[in-house]
Amino acid sequence: MAYATVDGLSISYELIGTGDGQAWAITPGGRYSKDTPGIRELAAALAEGTGGKALIWDRPNTGASDVCFTGESESQMQADALGGLIRRLDLGPTIIAGGSGGSRVSMLTAARHRDLSAGLAIWWISGGVFGLMSIGVHYGSGSFRAAWDDGMPAVAALPEWAEVIERNEGNRQRILDQDRATFLETMERWMAVYCVDDEALVPGLSDDEAAKLDLPTLVFRSGVSDMHHRRETSEKIAAALPNAVLREPPWSDTEWADRHTPEAAKEGLFAHWPLLAPDLLSWWGENGA
Repeated sequence: MAYATVDGLSISYELIGTGDGQAWAITPGGRYSKDTPGIRELAAALAEGTGGKALIWDRPNTGASDVCFTGESESQMQADALGGLIRRLDLGPTIIAGGSGGSRVSMLTAARHRDLSAGLAIWWISGGVFGLMSIGVHYGSGSFRAAWDDGMPAVAALPEWAEVIERNEGNRQRILDQDRATFLETMERWMAVYCVDDEALVPGLSDDEAAKLDLPTLVFRSGVSDMHHRRETSEKIAAALPNAVLREPPWSDTEWADRHTPEAAKEGLFAHWPLLAPDLLSWWGENGA
């Protein structure tokens, strides 16, 4: 495991592959770390397929990286961290790829750091009223309520912060050091980003900004059954981005729900992500390489 300092934050990362070919950056969703099964395996396949390197990383607030409570939204803060990490590692124009929350971070990275982005590949894109509002509640409400009722020690004691505190001993103190009033304002600002906006299909990325994303883009269509990552969201984004192609994913329509069964949970939410590698490599061979 390696660390890089980006804008004062310690970011945990790993570079897979040693070649000089195309670089990739893979971002998982949720608050899952780079060590979640499926992430490293996908990165290895992509690095080998293009003779380059693949970056996997722990976003701020995940894994072994520092926690951070600045920025217009959590995803935008993480997108700027990824841009800074790519620049710090001197990877050059990189294919930015990710699923679920990682797709949002990837789109924001490509929009905010266009010079670092060679291509964009996204799947499991959150959308719809239920999908977006549930994300805001999931990511922000527990910390907001704990801080409101009992202050920052209660936030540090929440199960959702247990992994980052266990893996990065300084994170507990970083949480405790937050000014309670400012932290509450941040959580409300971060949650508000997920309110449905007719002019921003992607939270934090306006439709006008999305229309300027002219880099080669691959969008995997979401399943009809997926209430969190709506099929129409993936189709609308593919139609809105000027150089995007829409393809079917290499799994069944019920993949998202299937990953949440007790048996599949043992494998991990991203266990099937390596199946994306052939399509990703084929798309890049046709559109960017």
